Amino acid sequence: MGRLCETEGLTEDQTEILKAVRTFVEEKILPVATELEHADEYPQEIIDGLKELGIFGLTIPEEYDGLGESLLTYALCVEEIARGWMSVSGVINTHFIVAYMLMKHGTEEQKRKYLPRMATGEVRGAFSMSEPGLGSDVAAVKTKATKNDGGYTIDGQKMWLTNGGTSNLVAVLVKTDEGADSVYKNMTTFLVEKEPGFGETAPGLTIPGKLDKMGYKGVETTEAVFEGHQVSADQILGGAPGQGFYQMMDGVEVGRVNVAARAVGIANRAFELAIAYAQQRETFGKPIAQHQAILFRLAEMATKVETAHAMMVKAARLKDRGERNDVEAGMAKMVAAEYCNEVVQDSFRIHGGYGYSKEYEIERLYREAAFMLIGEGTSDIQKMIIGRSLLKDYQLKG
Repeated sequence: MGRLCETEGLTEDQTEILKAVRTFVEEKILPVATELEHADEYPQEIIDGLKELGIFGLTIPEEYDGLGESLLTYALCVEEIARGWMSVSGVINTHFIVAYMLMKHGTEEQKRKYLPRMATGEVRGAFSMSEPGLGSDVAAVKTKATKNDGGYTIDGQKMWLTNGGTSNLVAVLVKTDEGADSVYKNMTTFLVEKEPGFGETAPGLTIPGKLDKMGYKGVETTEAVFEGHQVSADQILGGAPGQGFYQMMDGVEVGRVNVAARAVGIANRAFELAIAYAQQRETFGKPIAQHQAILFRLAEMATKVETAHAMMVKAARLKDRGERNDVEAGMAKMVAAEYCNEVVQDSFRIHGGYGYSKEYEIERLYREAAFMLIGEGTSDIQKMIIGRSLLKDYQLKG
């Protein structure tokens, strides 16, 4: 391993966990990642290995049978996993967000019901906010839960569910009629149980099948169609309706740290491939790494990787301390995603014609990097969040 993406101030436990994950990535993920990705094959053996490592319960408190580790520990593990294959980090990302939302906002009964089984991976979480007609415009949610004598009836269509097929617990944001003046206070998060798989996975809930994607393969992305799905009031996250928007935004905030970590992992791997190839490939009588144009490109790539890593670590540590980190999470996600794409593109260029061949790993990274620009909010959305927060912080007096 090189000197990039090293993190100061880690505990002995954090260091040991990262060492174990890094070894797992080197031995179990990197050798098979490109083959599985090209086949769009679900990495079941890898997932089983991550269960044994305790990754599914990494941040779940010990009282609920998890490891009780921090967001920083999780983000650093995700960075390592994404370095091996970004899709694998996607398998655990939405699971982590649902577990986080339960830890922060769930009732004690909900925590005891789900968290111990989430820690082992028996219960697998998915996160559902987007719809066919909306992404970042959360106020436009149309899927609705109507109150009835037995609880609620959910009708509508959700989109872009990572783990939509393999999950058996979905946190779903819907509209409810709370009589509030603000649209944001008329939203509720339901914990919807279903069977893994495709088709009708619960009465009134259909998962049609996998969406075919440019990259981010292996892990399934799906729609979810609700047609008269019945759910009890006990399945409202936190027990009280009308809190869904704020619960989801809290989950998305830690998700942005996660996406930043995934982007850093991809970028770091792209740099590793580039600097290795540049020392092997010769032109005009010497390795291309000795040509100034390539040397400068490598220097810029490494600097971008290190900058993105540092910003991601700062955002995670702020959240772990219980401090506000909306600006820092947005900055980290934006910078990491943009730099990831730039570093991958530079690595692609260094590989020359071979970079366009599916035999070379950089071809896969090139397609994976594009998703980082979209996941958990585009760069333009991050700029809006950052800019509005900064205007409040720096508002002129008088």
